[in-house]
Amino acid sequence: MISFFKKVVLIFFTLLFATQIKAQDFQGQAYYFSKTTMDMSRWDRGGKMSEAQKKQMEARMKPWLEKTYILTFNKEESIFKEDEKLEGGPGGRAPSMWGSSFSPGLQYKNIKEKVFLQDQEFFGKQFLITEEMTPFKWKMGSEKKKIGQYVCYKATTMRPASEISFTSTTRGKTPKKKEISKEEEKKSVDKVQQLNPSAVAVPAAKVAVVQDIKEKAEIEEKEKQEMVEVVAWYSPMIPVSQGPTEYWGLPGLILELSAGNTTMLCNKIVMNPEEKITIKRPTKGDVVTKKQYNKIITEKMQEMRDNRGRGNRRY
Repeated sequence: MISFFKKVVLIFFTLLFATQIKAQDFQGQAYYFSKTTMDMSRWDRGGKMSEAQKKQMEARMKPWLEKTYILTFNKEESIFKEDEKLEGGPGGRAPSMWGSSFSPGLQYKNIKEKVFLQDQEFFGKQFLITEEMTPFKWKMGSEKKKIGQYVCYKATTMRPASEISFTSTTRGKTPKKKEISKEEEKKSVDKVQQLNPSAVAVPAAKVAVVQDIKEKAEIEEKEKQEMVEVVAWYSPMIPVSQGPTEYWGLPGLILELSAGNTTMLCNKIVMNPEEKITIKRPTKGDVVTKKQYNKIITEKMQEMRDNRGRGNRRY
């Protein structure tokens, strides 16, 4: 009886160990093709471009509008990066410092530790963007469709338009400043004077009032920013909570993702390849948050605009 019990225990732990090993070894690679539509009117403000010129412009922009990516994943970690290939050739252009500075770097996600890292180069300087992974507020749908051989289900979430970018960073857009009217400033100064009659006499107090107005205006502007729906199609047939770029948190691998004017579709999956792939966490570069990195880009772009403006002046 004891011998039988020992055998049962031995079999149980053997199966448990085998299951753990299988879970650790479980990995795969998903290949994505992304396509971004572009409004040609932004390049043809005067309405003078011919159809031939528009097609030529689209051909030149194609390397930036159509890209391929690889997501290497296991149960806990993933690496998402652009597929390395030569972008020259018919209709294409060789990579430039300008293009590479705004191309997404290697992105690492660890869903167990809730860590997101991005290895990013910007004009010759290396950065390591780090963020804590905040769960997306996914709304689960009942719609389903097949992508290849995988049954997928729909899920959606809302995000601010300013955060919709498959590079996980902004492109250095200069925020629109809200001007403070004399009336707004006077109301705030009067309010301070009522609370403390001597405060307005001190210049620093007035500066603080103006700064307070600016901060409130920025908060109001942020609250009013446009929200965009992100649509994801995930497959429980691949039981990993991973997806392209920073997206994650669904009960299956995300095979299709649409946000704004960009759609990313998985067109190839390799499960448990014979040659095991090691997922390495990026470690090099100046450590910054996404907010800090976007500020660096914004300031650099503003500096370039100012320099270009000074260069165009006539004396």
